[in-house]
Amino acid sequence: MQFKDYYDTLGVKPDASDGELKSAFRKLARKYHPDVSKEAGAEDKFKAVNEAYEALRDPEKRREYDALRARGYRPGEEFQPPPDFGGGFGQSSGEFSDFFESLFGRTGARAGRSGGPRRGRDLHAHAAIDLETAYTGGTQRLDLQGRKLDVKIPAGILPGQTIRLAGQGNPGANGGPAGDVLLEIGVRPHPQFVLDGRNITVTVRLAPWDAALGATVPVPTLAGPVDLKIPAGSDTGRKLRLKGRGMPGQEPGDQYVVLEVYAPAATTDRQRELYEALRSAYE
Repeated sequence: MQFKDYYDTLGVKPDASDGELKSAFRKLARKYHPDVSKEAGAEDKFKAVNEAYEALRDPEKRREYDALRARGYRPGEEFQPPPDFGGGFGQSSGEFSDFFESLFGRTGARAGRSGGPRRGRDLHAHAAIDLETAYTGGTQRLDLQGRKLDVKIPAGILPGQTIRLAGQGNPGANGGPAGDVLLEIGVRPHPQFVLDGRNITVTVRLAPWDAALGATVPVPTLAGPVDLKIPAGSDTGRKLRLKGRGMPGQEPGDQYVVLEVYAPAATTDRQRELYEALRSAYE
């Protein structure tokens, strides 16, 4: 069994604040989540990041780990917990490495003295969902650390928000209740819509005559297409707002429509003739 440097796994310094630990965990969990990452070994890296954060997020476990690390252990070195190590945080769930379980997943002195029921540890997980699911909500089956759970997604959930799955964490000890799973939601990139907070942006291509003269054109939204009036004299980059058409919530976001004027190809003699007449009119 080899010693693990959890600070190195999260890419933070040993004096990192709780906020820095959480930020690093979120960033790496999103990067390596098996649902979104194409990197080789992403699942193993995701598990390592989750384990490191589980060890460091709890002040008591972090103090124990820091005291052990201060004894000079280095990553990759062969390791056995010293006889005087004061671990003992309840029964292991078997979801972490042997190193983690040797420190925190065994019934030690403190657990033995307490004798009473102990609540299981909360687990942190990350799941990526489609933008459409984030918009409409509903129940979705997600694979969380090897377990498939039906998770109720509230309509309008945003990236970084957390869903608490009661009783789905580590089992309790001595008849205590199980912990919870704190599921941080990520939203996959969409090929058409861009999410910014509760606002949504979409780019719509516009023929030059519609941009110059004005028109009413269908515009896609997550709730279905709507007709949008294009003012005469519009140009590429102009931004129009559809109020309340963004992500739902107590204060719904808006949808912004960015115009992109394009020139259709002239593929017939008549089309080329009209383009020549247009050029002459503007010279």
